[in-house]
Amino acid sequence: MRYITLRLGTSALALSVSLTALAARADVPQVMADIPVSHALVATVLGELGTPDLLLDRGADPHHFQLRPTQARALAQAGLVVWMGPEMTPWLTRSLSSLSQAETLNLLEVSGTHLQPYQPMRLTGAAAEAAEEHGHSHSHDHGHDDDAHGHGNHHGHSHDDDAHGNGHDHGHSHDHGHHGDTDVHAWMDPANASLWLSAIAEQLAAMDPENADTFRANAAAGQARIDAMRDEVAAILAPVRDRGFVVYHDAYGYLATAFDLNILGAITLGDAASPGAARLSSIRASLVDAGAVCVFPEVNHPDVYISLVTGDADLRVGEPLDPAGVVLEPGADTYITLMLNMAQTIADCLGDEG
Repeated sequence: MRYITLRLGTSALALSVSLTALAARADVPQVMADIPVSHALVATVLGELGTPDLLLDRGADPHHFQLRPTQARALAQAGLVVWMGPEMTPWLTRSLSSLSQAETLNLLEVSGTHLQPYQPMRLTGAAAEAAEEHGHSHSHDHGHDDDAHGHGNHHGHSHDDDAHGNGHDHGHSHDHGHHGDTDVHAWMDPANASLWLSAIAEQLAAMDPENADTFRANAAAGQARIDAMRDEVAAILAPVRDRGFVVYHDAYGYLATAFDLNILGAITLGDAASPGAARLSSIRASLVDAGAVCVFPEVNHPDVYISLVTGDADLRVGEPLDPAGVVLEPGADTYITLMLNMAQTIADCLGDEG
C-alpha cells in the first residue's frame, strides 16, 4: 500500500506541475503575424511559451495576398496581431477591421523606428538619360506610353512602371509598395528589428504580466543575436561595399544605409510595378558606364527583365534575393537567416571570384 500511495502521490505531483504549466501557457495571448520577418520576431519573444501564427503562405507575395477561410478564422481568434502596417500588407487592413477584435502592434509606427524616405533607385548618366528621353519622345509622338504593355495615357499623370501596364501613377501606396514618401522595408536595418523585439515584449507583458520577465529576457537574448548577426553581415559585405550592383526592386535602401553599400539602381520602381520599355532601355544603356558588377534577380519576380537589362554585357547575375524571407522555413531564426543569406549572396556575386 505504501508503494501504491507513493506512486499516486508522484503522479498527482506531476499532474499538478503539468496543469500549472498548461495554465501558464493558456494565459499567453495567441499572436498572429503578417509576414515572415514579424513572425520571426514574435517567435523570438514568445520562446517556449507559445508559437505565433503566420498569415502569409510560404513563397507568397507580401504585398498581394488573399486570406483563406482557415486563416480568417485564426485571425478572428487571435489576441494580438503584429504586422508591419497597411503600407506593407494592405490586404490585412480590411480583415482586421471586419474579422478581428485583437489588439494590434504596427511595427512601422513603433516610436524610435528609423524610417527612410522612399527614393526610386534610378541609374544616372548620359546614356541612361538619352535612352529614357528617347523612350518618352517616342511615347509622346505616337500617343502611347512606354510601359510593358504599350497602353497610353493622356491625362498628365506619370506613366512609368504601373503595376497593370496602364501607365497611370496617382501616387497610391499600393502601386509602389510604400506609403507616401516612406520606404516600408525597414527591417533591413537591424537596429529596427532589435527595437521591435522590445516593443513586442512590452506589448505581450502588458497583456500577460505573469510572463513579462520571460518576454523581456527572450527579447534581450534576441537582441544579442541580432547584434552578432549585424557584425557578421558587416564583415561579409565590407570587402565589396564599394562595388556597384543593381537590384530587382527598390527594397534595399535600409540595407544600403546600414552597411554602406553601393546600390546603383533598381529595375522596377516598386514592389508591384513592371518596368516600361524606356526604363529597361535606360538601365541597359548605363549599367556598364555606371560601374555595375552584378545584377540581382528576386524571388517571386520574373527573370525575363534581368535578361533584357543585361543583354550581352559583361555583367554577373547573382542568385535571387529574398528580402522578406518568403522562401525560408518560418520560425524564430528566419530574420537572422534572411539577413545573412542576403549578405552572402551579394558578396558572392560582387567578390573577386564571383
